[in-house]
Amino acid sequence: MDISKIKVIAFDLDGTITQHKTPPIPENRAALERLAKKYKLLMVGAGQVRRIFNQLEGFPIDIIGNYGLQYGKYDYETGDIKIIRDEKFDCDREKIDAKITFLREKHGFTEFAGENTEFHPSGCITFPILGTKANPDDKLAFDPDRTKRRKIYSEVCEIFSDYCVFVGGSSSFDMAPKPYNKYYALDLYCKENGISHDEVVFVGDDYGLGGNDESVYLSDFEFLTVDDYRDFAEIVSVL
Repeated sequence: MDISKIKVIAFDLDGTITQHKTPPIPENRAALERLAKKYKLLMVGAGQVRRIFNQLEGFPIDIIGNYGLQYGKYDYETGDIKIIRDEKFDCDREKIDAKITFLREKHGFTEFAGENTEFHPSGCITFPILGTKANPDDKLAFDPDRTKRRKIYSEVCEIFSDYCVFVGGSSSFDMAPKPYNKYYALDLYCKENGISHDEVVFVGDDYGLGGNDESVYLSDFEFLTVDDYRDFAEIVSVL
């Protein structure tokens, strides 16, 4: 990596800068503040822009949400995030629900709490293996090393061939309409802002098979891997 070329640092959030759905620890927020003095910072997330902004406690940063379906720019005058793009896709809910039911019955995931499928306003979908109202402790214990889900990952990708499929959270598969994934979103950002790929470095933790950072990790973008969010500040100290 030629650090002298870097203009933009793009980040994943959960597992990289924070724990799941929690604000950044003080050390990591201080690291972001330091980097912001030298580089353009960009969050590239799987969730909605507003949720990410709130989790960051209003940190001044532009945010790509929903794998590129949303884009928000920080407004320094108001101290708020302004949604610039908010794409939404319709889907055949009955057909998708039937596909998830097929997978449940084939692989023995027939006991679940809540809904069979979670449909998001953006058109993204979640296959919650334990259901939408599963006990949090049960979700954490279900597949901590992702072995169960990675075993059937290729099959889920084949059945949902119109979607980018990710091994999400602790017990689910997340899906975004193709071609929306983090690589697509970051590449689009570069094209829209006249930035070349070698001027960007991405920092993320979910770079393994089916991870939502994998598409960037396997691409020509420079990538700094984080395996424990508590090491984030040290890892980005090279920048």
